[in-house]
Amino acid sequence: MKTMTCKQLGGACELSFRAATFEEMIASSKNHGMEMFQKGDKPHLEAMQAIKKLMDSPEAMERYFNEKRALFEQLPND
Repeated sequence: MKTMTCKQLGGACELSFRAATFEEMIASSKNHGMEMFQKGDKPHLEAMQAIKKLMDSPEAMERYFNEKRALFEQLPND
């Protein structure tokens, strides 16, 4: 299992997620982001808007996820 924070994944807080795979990590992050979005949490709304601007093309989206995957892969297992 590896641990990443919401901020490491592009979010707005220090909430930690633990997952065995990058795909599980992203799913946890997305669920948290949607929960915060539904609550109207301003920092998370701003983070989601910033990510949306970054992902203006399929290539940009791929680069973003590759960067986050590389970070995930470098983390030690805990």
